[in-house]
Amino acid sequence: MSLEELVNQHYAKLNDNDFYILKYILNHKHTCYHLGINDMAKACNVSRSSILRLAQKLGFSGYSEFRVFLKWEDQPEEGENMTFEKLLDDIEANVKYVKSKDMTEMCRLIDEAKRIFVYGSGTAQRVCARELQRMFVSRRKYLILIQDITEFDIMCDDFKVDDVFIIISLSGETPELIPQVRTLSAKGVPFISITNLKNNVLAQTTPYNLYATSKPVTLSDKTEIVAFAPFFLVGEALFRAYVDYKELENFDK
Repeated sequence: MSLEELVNQHYAKLNDNDFYILKYILNHKHTCYHLGINDMAKACNVSRSSILRLAQKLGFSGYSEFRVFLKWEDQPEEGENMTFEKLLDDIEANVKYVKSKDMTEMCRLIDEAKRIFVYGSGTAQRVCARELQRMFVSRRKYLILIQDITEFDIMCDDFKVDDVFIIISLSGETPELIPQVRTLSAKGVPFISITNLKNNVLAQTTPYNLYATSKPVTLSDKTEIVAFAPFFLVGEALFRAYVDYKELENFDK
């Protein structure tokens, strides 16, 4: 589990002082684990006890364990400069993630929803959304695909608490999407977020999170490429989890 995912998991426990410390850590990921607790406190201009409390809020026994975690997270993967190997690493990480992820509550939401909406915040994300829509047809679950943010905005007033949303976003920080997401949350409309594995507003706003590990690769000409295969894999995993959920339900009858 990454630091960003830990922050999402324990978000409700954290205060402004914690986020101030985390800002320093996230901006100095490659060096901060070299610092003892006194030096870390000095670098963040906070007390030792503030550093210790943050580590414990994130689930660590103390600062030493937190420091080991930060060092482990910074270790480079073999072949990290090779784009194909990085793609395989991303896929392998996602396979491990979906194998351990309990999607039962998400499947229940989908099964009990009167309407299911799916939205992708960009071109590739919309392709993922259409693929989800196609897969669920075989289970007689008909997902309503929202084509763009304007359509999303127009429909917002009509969304009900017995609807369910699936929102696919690479960053989870798309500015024009945030107001709609907050409206859903305020109205009590549940939604499942599928985002890259990092701390983001979309994932913070719902307890139903799925993460796709897709690390950007910067080429020699400074072009950045991002793999979307992990998003398709996570979407397929959600569909297969739903299939298994219904099969088990039918078996128990």
